[in-house]
Parts: sequence; C-alpha cells; structure tokens
Amino acid sequence: MKFRDFCGRYAHFILYALIGVFSTGLEFLIYALLCRYIPYLYANIIGFHCGILCSFILNRKFNFKKENKTLLRFASFYIIQIICLGLNTLILYLCVDVADWDPLLSKGISIALTALLPYFLNKHITFGKHI
Repeated sequence: MKFRDFCGRYAHFILYALIGVFSTGLEFLIYALLCRYIPYLYANIIGFHCGILCSFILNRKFNFKKENKTLLRFASFYIIQIICLGLNTLILYLCVDVADWDPLLSKGISIALTALLPYFLNKHITFGKHI
C-alpha cells in the first residue's frame, strides 16, 4: 500500500489523532498548571473539559466537516467524553491514591489507556450517519 493510499484510507483517523494530540496537550497543560493550586482530581476535570471543547470544535470543523445539528452533535460528543472522563479519573485515582505514583505520570498513563475509545464512538455516533 502506498503512503498516499494509506493516508487517504485513514484520513479521519490520522486527523483525529493529530487533533487529539493537540487537545490532549492542552488538557495536560491545564492539568499540570492547576495541580499546583487545586487537588489533582479537580484539575483533571477542568483540564478534561477544556480538551473536550477544543477537540469537538476542531473535529467538527476540520475533520468530519459536519456543520449541521451542532447542539445534538455536541451533546453526543460530550456524553462520550464524560464516559471517557470517568474511566480516565478512575485510572488516575488508582495510580495516584492506590499505587502512590506521581500525578503527572499517572495522567499520562490514564490518557494512553483511554485514547482510542472516543475515536470509534465519535466516528460512528457523533459524526456518523445517525445524527
């Protein structure tokens, strides 16, 4: 398979991943800054919501190019992300409070373990043919 064919076939996934890296970077930066001032679980929730907004706007506009039904799509996207936030927070709690690991390292682990689930759900539900 040629590189161009590969990129064409997986264009949505590649762009989703790039947007995800940017959104996750924003989330992690906000988390790291807030951890200095507030408890890590609160910082996680605030950072995660900033990442959700960034990811939705960029994916809607540039990746899936869906300009219609914005509120319905956002609601779907948000629900999927809240499920992922629950998983992310559980992993973070287990790493920090149970295993006594560093909060920043634990955040990286929780991001890595929950990264693919929202792509598949959002591709088929939020930005799919059903909405």
